[in-house]
Amino acid sequence: MKSLGIVEVQSVAAGIDCLDLMCKAAEVDFVTWERKLGGRLVTIIVEGQVSAVKAAVEAAENSAIIKPAATAVIASPHSETERMVMLSASRIAKANAEKNDKHVQEV
Repeated sequence: MKSLGIVEVQSVAAGIDCLDLMCKAAEVDFVTWERKLGGRLVTIIVEGQVSAVKAAVEAAENSAIIKPAATAVIASPHSETERMVMLSASRIAKANAEKNDKHVQEV
């Protein structure tokens, strides 16, 4: 895994805004997101080269519609950190696959 950029912000709309800013500011890839408290707290995680991740996180900090509550850049994530992030990503992938299967069955 490359370096990780983490931005936590209040509201889903602000989270989407942060992701858009991050992806436009630097060559980073979206990894996963977590919603807590009914979507009132959203954590966006991206990955890429350290310099790109730093630029992406700074763009979110400086230009988001709501100032992020917390940000972090992890230059070389520990294997347990990688495992936690991939667990989150796999839960989202599983949920999306189930939605797609349900949609196919309806058609």
